[in-house]
Amino acid sequence: MFTHHVFFCTNLRTDGRNCCQDHDAQSMRDYLKKKVKELGLAGRDQMRINTAGCLDHCAQGPVIVVYPEAVWYSYSNREDIDEILEQHLIHGKVVERLRIE
Repeated sequence: MFTHHVFFCTNLRTDGRNCCQDHDAQSMRDYLKKKVKELGLAGRDQMRINTAGCLDHCAQGPVIVVYPEAVWYSYSNREDIDEILEQHLIHGKVVERLRIE
């Protein structure tokens, strides 16, 4: 079991529709995974950062979903990812400005 399980949509659409990979989603996922490991927060009974296929929210920008709370976020840059890590994953506070429905 994990305290938090984070799924990054890294879907790449080739038909011209918006997709998360248009926003460098894989790189952002790799960035968060590395930070979590560096902080010693990765692994069993801690956090897990995963790649996901299409989460069907691409129109809202690049998206992640955090479980067990099932909170959905969109992000623009590494600073947003840092804020989600610090506020939500470490301190348990939802980052309302990045939350999507």
